[in-house]
Amino acid sequence: MSKIRITKQFSFETGHALYGYDGKCKNVHGHSYKLSVTVIGTPITDSSNVKFGMVIDFTDLKKIVKEEIVDQFDHATVFNKNTPHLELANELKSRGHDVILVNYQPTSENMVIDFAERIKNRLPISIELHSLKLQETDTSFAEWYASDNL
Repeated sequence: MSKIRITKQFSFETGHALYGYDGKCKNVHGHSYKLSVTVIGTPITDSSNVKFGMVIDFTDLKKIVKEEIVDQFDHATVFNKNTPHLELANELKSRGHDVILVNYQPTSENMVIDFAERIKNRLPISIELHSLKLQETDTSFAEWYASDNL
C-alpha cells in the first residue's frame, strides 16, 4: 500500500522577545503564525473501520495540534526562562496574562523543534510526523523535516 502525506494548517497569535538579540526583535512583539503539519502513513484498508481510506482523520490531527500547540500558544507571550525576561514574565502573569516560559530562545527555528516533539509524542504508532512549517510572517518561515532529524 502507498504511503500518503496529509497536511493540516493552523493559525495562532503569539508574542515573544529575543533576549540579547541585536535588532528590533529584542523588544516584545507578536506574530500571526501559520503552522502546517504534515504526517505520513498508509490509508486504513479495513472497510469496516469508520476511518476507512484515511491515513488519519483530519479531526484527530486537529485535536492533537490544537491541544499541544494552538490552545497553549494562541494569545500567549513566550520568553526564554533563563533570561532577565523572567521578571517581566512574572509581572505579566501576576496581571492575568498568558505567559509560556521555555528552555530556549523563542525563535521560529526553536519553536518548530519544540512543536515537532509535542506532536510526535501524540501521534498514533502507525502515523509519522513528516514535516512542520512555521510561518512567522508572509515571507519568513522555519521548516522541520523528520528526514533531517534521524
